[in-house]
Formats: sequence, C-alpha cells, structure tokens
Amino acid sequence: MNGPAAAIAARGLVKRFGPVTALDGIDLDVSRGSVLAVLGPNGAGKSTLLRLLAGLARPSAGSLELAGAPRDRRRARGRVGYVAHATFLYPALTARENLVFAARLYGVGDPGRRADALLTQLGLDGVAHRPAGGFSRGMAQRLAIARALVHAPDVVLLDEPYTGLDRAAAETLSAEIRRLREGGRTLLLVTHELSRACELADAAVVLSRGRVVHEAHGDGLRLERLERAYLESVESAA
Repeated sequence: MNGPAAAIAARGLVKRFGPVTALDGIDLDVSRGSVLAVLGPNGAGKSTLLRLLAGLARPSAGSLELAGAPRDRRRARGRVGYVAHATFLYPALTARENLVFAARLYGVGDPGRRADALLTQLGLDGVAHRPAGGFSRGMAQRLAIARALVHAPDVVLLDEPYTGLDRAAAETLSAEIRRLREGGRTLLLVTHELSRACELADAAVVLSRGRVVHEAHGDGLRLERLERAYLESVESAA
C-alpha cells in the first residue's frame, strides 16, 4: 500500500481507553484515490481507527498524517467525511434540512444549492422534503453519505455501511462507492462483507486485537485468502 501520494499515513498508532488497548501499533499507508477495506471481528479496533482518522478522538501514541501533513483534529474534520455505523440524522428534519444544516456547520457557500446537488446525486431529490425519521435504512444511509460529502472532503470513512441493507440498497451503495473512487476520493470501508471488500477495494487489512494481522493488495486481494485471514482473526480474538 506504500506510495508517493499517500492520502493517509499512520505510524505506530496506539489508542488506549484506560487499561484497554484498542489499537496497538498500527502502520498504514493509503494511496490517494484508492479504497481500503478494513476487516476484522468485533472489538478488533476498526471503528476506533476511523474515529481517529475523523478527528473525533486523539491517539495515545504514534503519528497520523493526512495528505502529507500531521493530522490536526480541527483541520481533519474539514478534510474527512465520516459515515458512522449509526446515521445520526435529525429525524424531525427533512432530508434537505439535514444537508443544509451540515453545510452551514462546515461553512459551505450556498448551502441550499449544495444540498440540492447532493440530493440529486444520491437519488434522493424525490424525497427531499420528507422527514428523515421516516426513511428506510437504505435511504437513510444514502442521506448520511450525502451529509458526509457536503463539504467536498478528500477522504470518506464508511463504518459498516451495508448493515441492514436489502440487496437492491446494497447494490446502490456499491455503485456510489465506485463513483466516489472514480471521482478521486480516498475511501476507508469497514465491513464484514468480505466479498464486497474484494469487489470494491484496492487493498485490505485485517485487524485483530488492535493489530494488523493480514494485508492484501493487487493480485493478492482474493476472497479465499481474506476468508482464511478473517477466520484466523476471529479465532485469535475468542
């Protein structure tokens, strides 16, 4: 995964919560315009890694850079779009109001125009004035992605985005991930869907107990190898 144009570089990244070590010396290089799948059992440190990248938490040790510059929490939030496992939408607000609100928080010029463009891009223009609380899981996920893109971030972090999606919604999400990659964005995809990882990612890492236990990229990114590494990580975490 090493390359001259790294969008994300982590060295010896550690995160502790009291006596618990969630990340234990992570080294990571993610090239610009690529998709990295982050795999592993529950409790492996996947979501913690994304929260550090999003600037929502501080590392306990190690270094983390975005586009060659040390990651500052405030600046990171302006360069990263984050879709958490829960959508955290405001249910009483319409889809458009959710996006306009987020755009204003990021200081986006003409928030209404930006919201309308994203609603069209994500196929939600027909429900723009419906409260988000009535959306299906697939629709809410698309709206959460639109909100993550509202400030045109360089890096997009997706934490278990396929959870709860039916087949049609999952295919729509995969198409959007491809479109974002083709548009030059760098994506980190946390998922238990190993076949999706092979289908969408340029590289993958498997975490176990806060450490990288397997890396794959290029021709080495094969489903049978990922399945073997994933099962070994689950067994070691038991």
